[in-house]
Order: sequence, then C-alpha cells, then structure tokens
Amino acid sequence: MQENFSIEETKAFNVGICAIFVFAVLFFFMAFSGHDYKHIDENFYHVNATFGRTDGLLVGDKVRMAGVDIGRVVGAKLDDNYNAILKLEIKSGLNIPDDSSASIVSSGLMGNKYIEIEPGGSLDFIPDNGEFGYTQDAMVLEELLDRIVAMGKNKTKQTNDMEENNE
Repeated sequence: MQENFSIEETKAFNVGICAIFVFAVLFFFMAFSGHDYKHIDENFYHVNATFGRTDGLLVGDKVRMAGVDIGRVVGAKLDDNYNAILKLEIKSGLNIPDDSSASIVSSGLMGNKYIEIEPGGSLDFIPDNGEFGYTQDAMVLEELLDRIVAMGKNKTKQTNDMEENNE
C-alpha cells in the first residue's frame, strides 16, 4: 500500500516539474522575444503617428480604415517630450489623404486596441515616412468611468441644490 502511494507521489511530482518547466520556457520566450514586427513582402510604405498615450497598443497590432485591415504597427519609440511615436506599415497602393486622422480605439469594451484611420478630403497624400497631422490618444476605461461618475455626482448635486432653493 505504501509503494502505490509513493508511485503516485512520484508521478505527481514529475507532472509538476514538467508543468513548471513548460511555464518557465514560455515565460522566457515571451520576456526575451523582441516585439519588432517583420513583414514578409515589400508591398508597403511607412507612416508615423505621434500620440500622448498608447495604453494597450502594441507593436504588431492592426491598422484599419473603415474596419478593414490596411497595415500594422511596426515600431514604437519616445520623443523628447515623452510622446509615443508609432511607425505604421500601410499597404502600398492605398494613398491616405494628408489631412486624415489616426485614433487608438479598441474592438469592444475590453477588446484589443488598434489604430483606426479616418480619411480626410485632401487631394494630397501622406508620403512614405510622412506623418499624420491629427491623432487621438487611447481612452483609458478607468478614466471614462471616472468621468461618468463625476458627471452623475455633479447632476445629483445640481438637483439637490435646486430642490433646496425651491423649499
């Protein structure tokens, strides 16, 4: 009876060691793998976009226009004013008007972030290695909820003040 218990313990220990090893390998792979996105073919051009905050947007995330994938984020760095400069890869042949805007949005309430491009009406286009003139930063869910709560508190206070004045 004691031997069966010992064999079961040994099996459990071996499974635990294997699980730890697998998690360690995955952790080191994710921690030390570069986040540079490499494109296979050369049918693209680059455009830069500067944002104050990019919360949750990563190198490799999608760039979309009208909900259609047109590229990817291929680089990110900080400028001297601590703004994020993102390098976007856009499919060749897709000319983006130079008065277009780039916004960081999410797909759904808790979905992945991506860059949505709203095309402008200009007849001039953003050249290769050009830059968006208009950008909109990522909205953080907590900030949005704080704003809604503050508006509700303000509305309640106004209602209470009006009731006191009517009495």
